[in-house]
Amino acid sequence: MTAVPYVDLVRQNAALRPQILEAVDRVLRHGHFINGPEVADFERGLASTLGVEHVIGVGSGTAALTLAMRALGIGPGDEVITVAHSYVATATSILLVGATPVFVDVDPDTALMDPNLLSSKLTSRTKAVLPVHLGGVACDMEPIHSFCTENQLHLVEDCAQAIGATYRGRSVGSFGTGCFSLHPLKTLAACGDGGFITTDDKDHAALLRRLRSLGHRDRDRVDVASENARLDTLQAAILNVKLPHLRDWTAARRHHGAAYQNSLQPYFELTAVTKSCEPSFSAFVIRHDERDNLIDHLAARGFDAKVHYPIPIHKQRALESLGSVSLPHTETLVQRIVSLPVSPELDPSNRDALIEILIAWSKTRANA
Repeated sequence: MTAVPYVDLVRQNAALRPQILEAVDRVLRHGHFINGPEVADFERGLASTLGVEHVIGVGSGTAALTLAMRALGIGPGDEVITVAHSYVATATSILLVGATPVFVDVDPDTALMDPNLLSSKLTSRTKAVLPVHLGGVACDMEPIHSFCTENQLHLVEDCAQAIGATYRGRSVGSFGTGCFSLHPLKTLAACGDGGFITTDDKDHAALLRRLRSLGHRDRDRVDVASENARLDTLQAAILNVKLPHLRDWTAARRHHGAAYQNSLQPYFELTAVTKSCEPSFSAFVIRHDERDNLIDHLAARGFDAKVHYPIPIHKQRALESLGSVSLPHTETLVQRIVSLPVSPELDPSNRDALIEILIAWSKTRANA
């Protein structure tokens, strides 16, 4: 059994159990399980936290992406430029609205969208750019935003892993339409699926609220055919308990990240943080040619490490209809990456023990 898990969901929720149970009981007593007052409270609190005008709670991070694109009119015949180094929902959400994902390679240092390559993928069918703030590190948003503005493209940000991250002092999700996940493994985690969308456009927000609720304008009138993608009131109630802790949890992740950065820099290749980004580190990623050997070595010593993600999206069967795509940086990267534990529940003494194991292993490999 793993002594130090990659993330400990039980521990986080146990610390807040009395408040969570009280919040759930409050919902059970008022009975407004769909679009209850806790949903609006959560949206207002989150908008204030992130510095955006509108937050629209939805049922998952995937729903956030699909609804955001539908609201922007992205559909059949359109192309959306994105990356293949991400969770598969980044691209399958594009397919779900009838559009075509067009993959651009990542910057080899940050493993995030390379803005310098966007122009090579631009066609008359391009409708949007969808950067992914992977691992809680913001993409280089200034050139991406400029590219979208110059070419009259929509900017949809996949912020599923990046709540708490900023770029030049602004939250991710504030540069375009932001799409976030509240999955239990995320930095701000529901006890089940959930997500939300951010926008500063009042009319866009109103449309998104209709789209998340089967197109309803009110109880009896439906303006457009859409899906049921609402954020459950029970999940919103739980998230309202957790939201005040987000700042401290993010600070803890940054503290772990700084410790790894300072200690491991001489021994491992580290995935770079974008200049002007203050990360939230949903993952801290190192690289090594003997990645699988390293993961086994850590597991034998009681430490759980992960790979996010070993198969790039363009190599998944779900995307094979797009044909062959060459992404050399992405394809090399996924063979070498390792995500280290970085959750707020990680005890600093365990983190430091992990660092010692990593350094010792690196030295043995160097001398082999």
